[in-house]
Amino acid sequence: AVVSTQSGHYGRGDGKSGKFVSTLRGHVRAVYQVSWSADGKLLVSGSSDSTVKIWCMRTFSLLQDLPGHADEVYTVDWSPCGTKVVSGGKDKVLKIWRA
Repeated sequence: AVVSTQSGHYGRGDGKSGKFVSTLRGHVRAVYQVSWSADGKLLVSGSSDSTVKIWCMRTFSLLQDLPGHADEVYTVDWSPCGTKVVSGGKDKVLKIWRA
């Protein structure tokens, strides 16, 4: 389970035990959506700070910072093959990124 906060930080908990596992810091404003890669190794996040970020769930570290939207990012998701990420937001633009 992933929990987002207004501060733009979010944490990961163990869904089976309910125990908190770690905090991912990097966004400077609220996180609107996150999506797991199909293999569970990566997480993508979209934020009101207009960035998309890709995180490694093994090390809980930031792998890629993808600025490029002109405004808030409302939605993110992985391609079926897991090599690309799509994002969309208030700027009325869909962007496709190589992960």
